Amino acid sequence: MRLQCEVEVLSRLLPTCGLRGRGRAARALVSLGRPPGAAGAGVYLMVCTARDRGGARYKVQQNVERLFTRFVEEGKATVRLREPAVDLCLSKANVINLKTFLSAVRLAHQGSDAGVLPLSPLVPAKNSDVEKPKTKMIITSRRDYPLTKSFPFSLEHLQTSYCKLARVDSRVLCLRKLRKLDLSHNHIKQLPATLGDLVCLQELDLHDNHLEAFSAALCSSGLQKSLQLLDLSQNQIQALPLEFCQLRGLVQLRLDDNALLRLPCRIGQLSRLRFLSAARNKLPFLPSDFRRLSLENLDLFGNPFEQPNPLVPNIQLKIPLTLLECAARATVNHRIPYGCHLLPSHLCKDLEVAKTCRCGSACLSSFIQITVTMNLHHVAHTVVLVDNMGGTEAPVLCYFCSLSCYSQFLDRHLQSNG
Repeated sequence: MRLQCEVEVLSRLLPTCGLRGRGRAARALVSLGRPPGAAGAGVYLMVCTARDRGGARYKVQQNVERLFTRFVEEGKATVRLREPAVDLCLSKANVINLKTFLSAVRLAHQGSDAGVLPLSPLVPAKNSDVEKPKTKMIITSRRDYPLTKSFPFSLEHLQTSYCKLARVDSRVLCLRKLRKLDLSHNHIKQLPATLGDLVCLQELDLHDNHLEAFSAALCSSGLQKSLQLLDLSQNQIQALPLEFCQLRGLVQLRLDDNALLRLPCRIGQLSRLRFLSAARNKLPFLPSDFRRLSLENLDLFGNPFEQPNPLVPNIQLKIPLTLLECAARATVNHRIPYGCHLLPSHLCKDLEVAKTCRCGSACLSSFIQITVTMNLHHVAHTVVLVDNMGGTEAPVLCYFCSLSCYSQFLDRHLQSNG
């Protein structure tokens, strides 16, 4: 019987103040068995660590003073021995394996027939049995990339840069403990939907690849809650999906050096976002929802922002309003619950991107659109200059649900500009 866990050996013989000699927890392989070639010998516990692969042996039969199992459901237990007077503190063990192991130790202590005990030969441990699980791996060349060996399942940080990868390795998608994945400087064109199964993933770096899109399926996956940093810079992305704003955990987003023609219309839903960079794209203006952001750092340098002109509106008003428009406005304004079980999916998507007038009312496909100037310091503490002229202003879309709302805005605008 073998158990992989961490072991701390505590001596109970220090004479002063009742203090015990405190060891240090180490990755270990604990075996219950007999020495090889000693059929009549007693049953022993052998604790093998990376420093002592040969192992320290402790007699079990009539030598276990007590088993402490209060925290066994957390993978913890203590075996108290009479001779020598030590406590073997076991932790970070598989709960089921630990319970089976302790039952076997109890039977061995009571002198049960060796034939009914799951004994193992007491032989030195292999390095893989006692080494601390590998949590970080950095590969920065194609030559070092493992083609036949699997990645350790214990990995929490994996970097495979400059490896000329054309796709995401399926072996990487099995690393469920990954917190940081760096696939930068490769040739990846598409992301698999199963990347969203990495529910612990907090940082995803896809800098300098050949991506043309970011999958909507990933935005609706387990990454919604876990992902905090996303780097999509230096790719070929023209637009992000509407579902992108479901990644509500994002704190840092890098979109520099793509071909973005627009930002997601509901970008204001990213309430935790603090760092946004979308420099050197093809953005003519910002979505109206951009006003809702609360950023620490913003970089929009090098975009071909158009010159705002509130006097030249894009009029999409339909008078009288269609029944669909009236129903949609009422649904959004009165916050009437809806879903795909009540409405066709395309109508649900239309409602999700409904525009908001300056008066607070919603409008779907009947509206007046203009662009107005916004000082980016209203949404960010630190703003990288928008152009070489030292500007920190950018055009943002603005919608009106009726001619009356647009007229009121126009009157205020003309008065403020003399």
